[in-house]
Amino acid sequence: MSQGSGDKDQHGHDEHAHDHAGHDHDSHDHDSHSHAGHSHAGHSHAGHSHAPASFGKAFAIGITLNTGFVILEAGYGFVSNSVALLADAGHNLGDVLGLIVAWSASVLVQRAPSSRFTYGLRGSSILAAVFNAVFLLVTVGAISWEAILRLGAPEAVAGKTVMIVAACGIVVNGVTAWLFASGSKDDINLRGAFAHMLADALVAAGVVVAGFVILMTGWHWIDPVVSLAVNALIIWGTWGLLRQSLDMAMAAVPAEIDPLAVRGFLGKQSGVVSLHDLHIWPMSTTEIALTCHLVMPDGHPGDSFIHTLCEGLASKFKIRHATVQIETDPNMACALAPEGVV
Repeated sequence: MSQGSGDKDQHGHDEHAHDHAGHDHDSHDHDSHSHAGHSHAGHSHAGHSHAPASFGKAFAIGITLNTGFVILEAGYGFVSNSVALLADAGHNLGDVLGLIVAWSASVLVQRAPSSRFTYGLRGSSILAAVFNAVFLLVTVGAISWEAILRLGAPEAVAGKTVMIVAACGIVVNGVTAWLFASGSKDDINLRGAFAHMLADALVAAGVVVAGFVILMTGWHWIDPVVSLAVNALIIWGTWGLLRQSLDMAMAAVPAEIDPLAVRGFLGKQSGVVSLHDLHIWPMSTTEIALTCHLVMPDGHPGDSFIHTLCEGLASKFKIRHATVQIETDPNMACALAPEGVV
């Protein structure tokens, strides 16, 4: 919908105001509407505070630690005949793959836009979140089936070995979670990594308890029971991540944003009598975009209005990629607004 500075739209209108705040975009679609004046506030970035921080070192350390621990835990799981250890090893293997995918996405989102990918590859972070959640649930399903089979025929488990290996898991997963703690508030990828590692640390603590109970009582059925409890905890923690990542993939309004509040904010701006075609969607796991049409019969308000509006959207709602079209004919605006569009 936006054009490069100085271009006219395809109907020959001359009045355009652009607010690009230092970002060049190679390709934008032309506006197909015939309006008296248009104003496109393209991407007010508020000092680039939305840019994802680099966690490359954290990813490298986390992947290395967890890969080594997966090998150790799986080996001792087979030696000690513990399905609980194997369940935790399978989960940690999923986390290793998840960390690799998340790291790759964190690199791809920083790729510059091109004429074909005009937003760059920001959406890759959303795809990574979906992949991680789905892969983790599939892994849990396979391990749960094995645990259910073990319930019918419990096998001897080396409780002491289970306790020692699981205790190592508490340290490894705790350290890895700490590496991503600072970025977990603003990025679903980092939040997923943090949540999984923290959950793994808690799960490992549960496995230590199971090993202790087996050592003290000889109740080997505790092992598959703990495995199922671990898997239930993982499903509970992963379901929200899957739902949120799927919402983002479907371009839903991010959960932390109230679209009615955004509509109210836009509608209260001086000179705005109505608005339509309001769309709010995630460009990536850390960036939010908005487009809308504002009906302002008194005429184009000028560039200062556009800048102030974009700054308000950024400060109030963390929406830093805003594109606003100004329309001066209320009748034309009503005719153009599709039925059901907010």
